[in-house]
Amino acid sequence: MMRTMVLSIVVTALAGCMMGPNYKRPAIDTPQSFHYEVADAQDTVNTEWWKQFGDPVLNRIIAEALSNNRNVKVAAANVEQAAAVLMVTRSAFFPQITYSGSALRQRLSHNNPITPPTPNPFDNFQVFAGVNWEIDLWGRIRRLTEAGRANLLATEEARRGVILSLVAEVAATYIQLRGLDEQLAIARRSIKVYSQSVGLFELQHSYGQVNQMTVEQARSQYENAAVTIPQIENQIAQTENGLSVLLGRNPGPIMRGKTVFELAMPPIPAGLPSQLLERRPDVRQAEQSLIAANAQIGAANALYYPAISLTGLFGQSSTQLSSLFAGPSRTWSYSGSFTGPIFTGGAIRGQVKQAEAAQNAALWNYIQTIQSAFADVENTLVARQKLEEQLGAEKRRVTAYSEYDRLAWLQYNGGYVPYLTVLYAEAQLFPAELSAIQTRAATFISLINIYRAMGGGWVVEAERATASASQWNP
Repeated sequence: MMRTMVLSIVVTALAGCMMGPNYKRPAIDTPQSFHYEVADAQDTVNTEWWKQFGDPVLNRIIAEALSNNRNVKVAAANVEQAAAVLMVTRSAFFPQITYSGSALRQRLSHNNPITPPTPNPFDNFQVFAGVNWEIDLWGRIRRLTEAGRANLLATEEARRGVILSLVAEVAATYIQLRGLDEQLAIARRSIKVYSQSVGLFELQHSYGQVNQMTVEQARSQYENAAVTIPQIENQIAQTENGLSVLLGRNPGPIMRGKTVFELAMPPIPAGLPSQLLERRPDVRQAEQSLIAANAQIGAANALYYPAISLTGLFGQSSTQLSSLFAGPSRTWSYSGSFTGPIFTGGAIRGQVKQAEAAQNAALWNYIQTIQSAFADVENTLVARQKLEEQLGAEKRRVTAYSEYDRLAWLQYNGGYVPYLTVLYAEAQLFPAELSAIQTRAATFISLINIYRAMGGGWVVEAERATASASQWNP
């Protein structure tokens, strides 16, 4: 009889209804294509795109960042924490079995109305195993488990988002560093040429061939170039320190690989707007948060209904330790109970309203995240296109200024123009060269930003290289 009743309750619990709405992905107005999509884009979003730059040093430091970056370890620890919370939440769906024991020696007063036992004082030894099980008839625990599972998945997506940003940031910072190195080389090369000019004009001035104004004009050009060197060196040091932190190191120097002129340009990844819903970790995270908020509505609604519990107790009780486990010492009991609300002063209604408002906020956050993802891709695509156009123009400008500088020197040496003409030409060429290097580095970085905006299966590939957050690596 007892087994039949328990079996009936179990079947009823498993087939019980679930309070609250079931999750259904909201309809999203998704554009058919990107406005600035590239015609020759390739399906490379699921590859380790950073290896296509052809720089072994870049590959090495990205692997180091994935293994040692502290933010990745924090994100991994957050995933473990969310998994533990889900384990605790889900455990309430199963019977909770406990044990207890006690040993007592007591003497009762003979002046009490109740006659004390003989002998007095007396001993009492007990060993019990207890069972308590809340029957999830209304699906409250199942909804909480659903929410916990969604929170775990959202935390996992947040970890993937950290990995996505980390790889892109390391690659972009490294290329920015190589661009600064090239700017420093241009500045040092230019200042060497300007120094030779100053020395030449000082010598000519000593023989009365040029006036003091020409000497000072040459020296001003030298000093203008000299000012940029400490500025670039400062940027290089700060960029190295920032990259070191991304790699999980203390601030320090960074190994160099290929120059910005030697790096290969990876192809532009192809993708459709609808694919962002599955590729972008932030979009997937926002949807899992929406699923969790949706499940909380059901858990709150279930509070309107009675909570049904089964309890059982089986054990041994005896005044003699030697006979504690003998047959006559056996004791047991089982019972069922239910509790439900009659008047709560609006407490349950408030929880339901709170859950509904949280679900509404999560819904709008999900939609906003998707729209921001579309905008990110559009922005990176147009930036890439316009930087390519800008780089082409800057290359032509550098070529024109180089020719202008060459002709100005020829005319100055022939006595046709004053040195001011040469000074003007070099004043235009030097910043144009620096700007062209900056734009070239920015063009590489714009491609990195496209891969970051697109997301893709490469995040999973990068994830495999991450170290466990539970292993501290100083």
